[in-house]
Amino acid sequence: MQTIFQSRVNRAIFFTFLILSIGVFGYCVLFDYSFIDGLYMTIITVTTIGFGEVHPFGAGEKIFTIGLILSSLFIFGYVVSAFSEYLISGRFFKQLKIKKVQKKIETLKGHTIVCGYGRNGRQAIAKLTGYKKDAVVIEIDKKLISVLDEDRVLNVEGDATLDATLLKAGIRNADSLITVLPSDADNLFVVLTAKQLNASCKIISRASKETSNSKLKIAGADNVIMPDKLGGAHMALLVVTPDVIEFVDRLTIEAILLPI
Repeated sequence: MQTIFQSRVNRAIFFTFLILSIGVFGYCVLFDYSFIDGLYMTIITVTTIGFGEVHPFGAGEKIFTIGLILSSLFIFGYVVSAFSEYLISGRFFKQLKIKKVQKKIETLKGHTIVCGYGRNGRQAIAKLTGYKKDAVVIEIDKKLISVLDEDRVLNVEGDATLDATLLKAGIRNADSLITVLPSDADNLFVVLTAKQLNASCKIISRASKETSNSKLKIAGADNVIMPDKLGGAHMALLVVTPDVIEFVDRLTIEAILLPI
């Protein structure tokens, strides 16, 4: 309930229904109007249209109507202010964008979820896009969300360690998940949550520390990758067997550049 009233738009809607309810209640209970007559009097009073009264007013009805008019003027001003701010701030269009993206995500099946859009996340998305594999990115940084929108990458803004965020990304229909968050602890939470929501989902996790490897495997990760370790090993192989490594690298680059 408290979360709902944090939005000015929600408060404006609540106050609108509140003033209508008070008006109908007052006319019906205090002055013995029928429900239709009470609603009619409330609407023409709140909107200041001012058609004729259902019955001639007594002193009590006049005082009640004056209070209703003054209250509705303040509430109307608040409603206009709230909705104007909502439209000007762009939140309205942002909500439309989120709903549109969510509908697309709900139609996906067998897609890949990538948690985090840092250096490793971008590389993963680039490779998945190259192979025409549907992907959804979960990212909490608003600046990176803007980048994803510009690149037209399906995304969900939120904390990847939470059930609700993974569900929005379509974890139940996902074929695989890649988690490349900076913190090993966060990656561990993602693996545990994802495996709980979709046991058949293949999970690949990034790890920074050797000690995290076994923990991520126990949590349910199918593969654990340590980018720093791989980078160091690759550089060492360029010293030991440079010809072989350069040949493999060339093949890999050509495979990426060739159209699929």
